[in-house]
Amino acid sequence: MAVRAGREFLMIPGPTTMPDEVLRAMHRPAIDIYAGPLLELTDPLFGAVSRVFRTSARAHIYSSNGHGAWEAALTNVLSRGDKVLVLESGRFAVGWGNMAAGLGCEVEVLKGDWRRAVDPTQVAARLKADKGGTIKAVLAVQIDTASGVVNDIAAISAAIKSAGHSALFLVDAVASLGCVPFEMDQWGIDVAMAGSQKGLMTPPGLGFVAANARAKEAHKKANLRTPYWDWTIREGEEHYVKYGGTPPEHLLFGLRQALDLLEAEGLENAFRRHRLLAETTRRAVAEWAKGGAIEFNILEPSQRSDTVTVILTDKADALLDYCNRNCGVVLGRAIGPMLAKGFRIAHMGHVNAPMVLGTLGVVETAFTALGVAHGKGALEAAASWLGGQVKA
Repeated sequence: MAVRAGREFLMIPGPTTMPDEVLRAMHRPAIDIYAGPLLELTDPLFGAVSRVFRTSARAHIYSSNGHGAWEAALTNVLSRGDKVLVLESGRFAVGWGNMAAGLGCEVEVLKGDWRRAVDPTQVAARLKADKGGTIKAVLAVQIDTASGVVNDIAAISAAIKSAGHSALFLVDAVASLGCVPFEMDQWGIDVAMAGSQKGLMTPPGLGFVAANARAKEAHKKANLRTPYWDWTIREGEEHYVKYGGTPPEHLLFGLRQALDLLEAEGLENAFRRHRLLAETTRRAVAEWAKGGAIEFNILEPSQRSDTVTVILTDKADALLDYCNRNCGVVLGRAIGPMLAKGFRIAHMGHVNAPMVLGTLGVVETAFTALGVAHGKGALEAAASWLGGQVKA
């Protein structure tokens, strides 16, 4: 007997649940792309994206997913044969590096551990050893959804500077933007990129890139530039070139509404909401882990991200199937080397306490139904902690 009827809980780390207001904003006819409301939408929307990145630099909006934004970031500042240092802490920085290799760059991976964050001291040591300045860019992700780690981007940036190295610092904020603090200018990030489908609560299909003055200077010499991604072309006067052609109208309507919701909540309030819901999840997982059959993937508590929690268990496939088929909760599968060895609970974007507490309740139900050994009192611990934080 399934108890699945009702609204499905999509608790995967992207695409995330969209607010009804965003869905309604997109449910409208197409409009003229050459005049009127769409032209009036563009400049304020670009400015709003820059504000979320916390930068005075201009942002660019692409009709693409995050992989497209990866390519835009790389091709605008690099040339064939340039050496790139990739900081491994999961799947996605390495994936970005693989793209750079495919574009003709030389790629070196600073090997990391999928259970730990990047060590800034290792970054500094590698750059100090690069006496000839052959490394032109450093690639990192703030939060890797494959491992569930959060990297200290400010500390990594400081490490690059302490090494006295001129490499550009490129950061993937796909799984963090709008959910946790991100300070592009303050942290000295040269190029930042993200996508629409996670913390920004909009359907997949928009990629964002922001670049500072150092990146714009490198752009002048980059020979990987191609017309669609090129910042110079997109900064032309004609409206349609800002989007590389026909604007993705309905996604832009949705994004405008999502950013309005985020601005109404306030970024600091959104960050706190994510911290609270992430810690609520972690409190439950810590209790379950006492049963001996499950554990956190990220070993150091301070390195566990506020947007996704990765949990290891050998009953992952059965648990995912049970939660979805019987209870209507869709959890994320573990990916990469952890495939079938764990699962992911996302707590990012348009998410609240009932969604998280309900998801935790369903996971515990699945443990019981499947005979997975788990510590008791997880839900009580989670709710008690959250109640202590959110006062009447």
